[in-house]
Amino acid sequence: MIDLLLVLLPLFTLFCLWLGYRILEKAGLDGRWTLILLIPVVNVVMIWLFAFCEWPLLPKHRQSD
Repeated sequence: MIDLLLVLLPLFTLFCLWLGYRILEKAGLDGRWTLILLIPVVNVVMIWLFAFCEWPLLPKHRQSD
């Protein structure tokens, strides 16, 4: 059981990093920011910052005057 966990945990971590990389690249941001996910506490703060920052590839919301 422990052997299986030692194999699956790194695979799951790499999969999550790959997903984060793809999301940031599609948003127009540098995908290397996903390495922040490996730092405890800082990772939660950075997820919130990325969620609410302006993404370069999304069209700007224009207000009708």
